[in-house]
Amino acid sequence: MDVDDICVPSSSIGPPTVWLCLGAVGLLWAVVGGIRRVWFSPLSKFPGPKIAWLSLWNEFYWDVVKRGTFMWKIQEMHEQYGPIVRINPYELHILDPDFFLELYASNRKLDKYRWWTNLAGADGSGFSTVPHDLHRLRRGAISPFFSVRSVTNLEPLIKSKIEKLSARFVQLAKTQEVVRLDAAFMALTMDVICDYAFAKDRCYLDQPDFELRWKQTIIGAFEGGALGRQFPWMLPLMKKLPPSFVAAMNPAVGNLLYWQGLVREQVKPIVEGTNKGESKGRTIFHELLNSDLPPEEKTLQRLCDEGEILTGAGSETTAQTITRLFFYLKHAPETLNTLRKELDAAIPNPNLIPSWAELQALPYLSACIREATRLSYGVTTRLPRIAHEDIKYKGYVIPAGTPVSQTTYFVLTHPDIFPEPHTFRPERWLEGGKMRNDLDKYFVAFGKGSRQCLGMNLAYAEMYLAAATLIRRFDWEMYETTLDDVVCKRDFFVAVADLGSKGVRAAILPRR
Repeated sequence: MDVDDICVPSSSIGPPTVWLCLGAVGLLWAVVGGIRRVWFSPLSKFPGPKIAWLSLWNEFYWDVVKRGTFMWKIQEMHEQYGPIVRINPYELHILDPDFFLELYASNRKLDKYRWWTNLAGADGSGFSTVPHDLHRLRRGAISPFFSVRSVTNLEPLIKSKIEKLSARFVQLAKTQEVVRLDAAFMALTMDVICDYAFAKDRCYLDQPDFELRWKQTIIGAFEGGALGRQFPWMLPLMKKLPPSFVAAMNPAVGNLLYWQGLVREQVKPIVEGTNKGESKGRTIFHELLNSDLPPEEKTLQRLCDEGEILTGAGSETTAQTITRLFFYLKHAPETLNTLRKELDAAIPNPNLIPSWAELQALPYLSACIREATRLSYGVTTRLPRIAHEDIKYKGYVIPAGTPVSQTTYFVLTHPDIFPEPHTFRPERWLEGGKMRNDLDKYFVAFGKGSRQCLGMNLAYAEMYLAAATLIRRFDWEMYETTLDDVVCKRDFFVAVADLGSKGVRAAILPRR
């Protein structure tokens, strides 16, 4: 018999067989990995649905395919399994307002979760910095710019932008044209942070539509963060492709790249020293370049990453709060009447607006701002942290190195702490005409601990000054805007209302 007659035909070991073998190996690897995660992981002793333990695809489905709804699945898990649940193969989530401060305590050395920070695409920013010590270095360099003293010194700049918006409102009151309040307030906050950070604003307050595209860009980029977490290699790849192609293929990633490009245009001249003619003195990025930070902390890319976070966090969340304040004051008109009585008495001449410090002494204004902030939720996405030591919680020992998170939304809307949690009721913050201190523990819209929101003081100054100025001078009527346009329906890192919403719209009227 010829040797060829007993050889295995070459077709039997051809490409189909190879692919079949590779598929079998991949399937076996997935099955073994799933068994290990479900039954042999150190987190197997914690409660939760086993389908969520198998892989991150469960989270991908609810946050990417179903667009920002995983937060509600987490809530359902807690309703079924209790205050601590394993929400994916690697992470635990706790729903316990009283444990919030303990988890995010300032004296606890906490790292961020590297997988989670992929959502920002800005690894060099303080926001995305994973190690505790490196974050401390970066935050220490920039935090003086957002101290109470620095923000107080910035007050003339803030007031000048508010006056610019007020002038636009005067014209709108004459025509009674319907305007997107959410876009107008975002133009305000964006022009403030850009002027402060780069010595040059983007003049969004001058645009007829208040540069609505910027708001759409930010929200689109925020939504894309969930995809960026799942596929961290995607953004670097997309940066190598033509922007128009990326935007057509994936609008969320296209928005993020557009955002990063705008920031780079403002940071690059400062780093290269070519914007000296535009400098208005002390600005954040000029001072960072002249600081004691090591050279590797002053590279163009790292400063661009910092600028990306400043422009995003410094515009959207504050604008959301002011927008919701104006909506809820009309939704609950008795609150507007009470606030106007206080403002009219404190500001007899509407052209002479008191300082931020003086406005903070007005109890009902403070309560309204606090309540609007609570119903804006700050960051809605959960905030994972990794401790270097075991954490004890209700009989459980959470192993060191495990990502553990809570969600501010669940604290700010907890019915045991805030009865009728979705109702705008400023009075809940007052007791005997003064602000209550016992609720401060649960006011977590700006986070807590060493990674608390950097721009909290700037946000408060903008909210107090804008609210006092515009409410004292103008009236407004909401236009085809309901609770569906403001209540959180999607978690795109920040609260997003109904996807079919046309925004928070109103007609500006002269104050009677």
